[in-house]
Amino acid sequence: MVAWGPDMTAYNFGPGHPMAPERMDLTARLAQSLGLFDLDHVSVEAPEVASDPELELVHSPEFVAAVRRVSANPSEPDEARGLGTEDDPAFAGMHEAAARLAGGSLLCAAQILDGSALHAVNFGGGMHHAARDRASGFCIYNDAALAVQRLLVGGIRKVAYIDVDAHHGDGTESIFWNDPRVLTLSLHESGLTLFPGTGFANEIGGPQAEGTAVNLSLPAGTGDAGWLRAFYAVVPQLVAAFGPEVIVSQHGCDSHRTDPLTHLNLSVDGQREAASAVGQLAERFCGGRWIATGGGGYNVLDVVPRSWSHLVAIAAGRPVPLRAAVPQDWRDYVEDKFGAAAPALMGDDVELWWRSWEVGFDPNDAVDRTVMATRKAVFPLHGLDPWFD
Repeated sequence: MVAWGPDMTAYNFGPGHPMAPERMDLTARLAQSLGLFDLDHVSVEAPEVASDPELELVHSPEFVAAVRRVSANPSEPDEARGLGTEDDPAFAGMHEAAARLAGGSLLCAAQILDGSALHAVNFGGGMHHAARDRASGFCIYNDAALAVQRLLVGGIRKVAYIDVDAHHGDGTESIFWNDPRVLTLSLHESGLTLFPGTGFANEIGGPQAEGTAVNLSLPAGTGDAGWLRAFYAVVPQLVAAFGPEVIVSQHGCDSHRTDPLTHLNLSVDGQREAASAVGQLAERFCGGRWIATGGGGYNVLDVVPRSWSHLVAIAAGRPVPLRAAVPQDWRDYVEDKFGAAAPALMGDDVELWWRSWEVGFDPNDAVDRTVMATRKAVFPLHGLDPWFD
């Protein structure tokens, strides 16, 4: 199931803002051109605006009320709650637009719970910086956290949340900081060089849930090989030890080497591998149950539509080859609407290779030092040996 409808593009902070709503429209058009929406087993459903009680599964009533006030009166911001700031400018209808994105992830959770979907995708979601009482980093309501909480309310005992955005998933982590039922794993550029400045190895969860917050704080410049080495050195082991019943993942594609806001060096090929790896973990440990969301990503024409179309394709069980041609009708649309040449292939034509952690720890490698810091901080809390498991 894919949560998508054109009304989702109402989440629009205005001209020049990096969070361009065209990201969603272009992704939907590319997925359609690739035939993904026409597959017999794939349904595309437009989400409704989430209700206040639904939003209050993770947000305070006071915050929801504040968003409603600013939404109705954009000239009266509430900067203490992150509303009407440079990152999150106020706009008329902001509540409804943000709550519709939230509704998409709640729809995904509902269909996982009732068994009508095994995999569900909301590429318009992934608003992982929003906290219980505050908007932050282009994010008003935290739809990913809402999906996790809805699963828990529906009887799921454990959820693993995997966040591969270039930015630390701080909002989702904070919401479940003291909840031992939720394992939050975030792989991101180091807070030393990127917003929000958090997400280091020693951030491991609250007193009631130590070890359930996991952070891989990767150095700026990390490319496919280092990123995938880090992922496979930490994530599968912890997911296996934790034993989730559902995986919820956030697939911000701002880790790409051409993203204008970040400093990682991944390719679309590497991002596709990450999506595939998360899907395989869901198959192995969760009976396939998987909710995937979008997130950041600010190279709107070249990267976001391809990366998220790969995500949809993997979730649909019909992966698109990296050497496949980008459909001509989609390329023509991009040129006509934006006056820009679209990529010719679905991948970046790179050599995708990484060293397995079993090869051994190299203390001279900055990525390896990051991995070992995380393994030392968290692995023993799950009964794992940081050196060998």
